[in-house]
Amino acid sequence: MIGKAFTYKAGAWLTAAFIMVSGETSMASSLRLEEPAVFAGQWQATLSAAGDDRQAQTQQDKPSNTCGVELRANQTLGEGADCLGAWLEQLPIGWFADPDGLSITGNEGSRIQFFSRQRDGLYLSTLKSGLIITLERTAR
Repeated sequence: MIGKAFTYKAGAWLTAAFIMVSGETSMASSLRLEEPAVFAGQWQATLSAAGDDRQAQTQQDKPSNTCGVELRANQTLGEGADCLGAWLEQLPIGWFADPDGLSITGNEGSRIQFFSRQRDGLYLSTLKSGLIITLERTAR
């Protein structure tokens, strides 16, 4: 009787371990890392409050809440880096793709802001102040 109880308990543990290991493998394979060329080009950054309509913010003629940002294929930031830096309170130098988003880096190469992927061409990040920066690819 004790031998069967040990066998059932060991079987339950082995089954749970197998499910955990196979789940981690399938989760990791579902997130793909895009090539830098996919992100290279012109993007529009929009700064807004949590309750603001993003489209309405974009259509307003306020240079303080929108700016164009160039993500270069060599993973550096071009035009618009200073505008984005004013919101991040640190000058962004580069960027890199993450499986679930896009990271902006500072002069030491460390991440200063992460933008989570909402859909292709649309990424969001919330600042410590609660303001939201939206990165959206502009028409090619």
